[in-house]
Amino acid sequence: MVTRILAIDDSRTIRTLLTQTLQNAGFEVSTAVDGVEGVQKFHDEHADLVITDVNMPNKDGFGVLADIRASSKNQAVPVLVLTTESGADLKDRARKAGATGWIVKPFEDDALVAVIRRLTGVV
Repeated sequence: MVTRILAIDDSRTIRTLLTQTLQNAGFEVSTAVDGVEGVQKFHDEHADLVITDVNMPNKDGFGVLADIRASSKNQAVPVLVLTTESGADLKDRARKAGATGWIVKPFEDDALVAVIRRLTGVV
């Protein structure tokens, strides 16, 4: 069974980098350009793990976290925040909103893949 990852980011470059990195690691990847599209795709596609940016138009990463965590059946789905932000207050806010982890852009391919494998149990 292939692990499905949803990457939500308003940057086309980041979406492309994530898609290439994760597909090369054997994951199935879908992308969304903002939080509204991302939440819809999450519900439609039942992703095994979500990667979301914080600063996006229409719905930010905190809105994505709130919408995903609103359903008790989604509590176990890992959600990684991938952003240029690194402030402790934002990390704390994300943790309280239900984020599983925080990765600062630019990301290291191998480190990101290792974290995803650990969180999804894929070796």
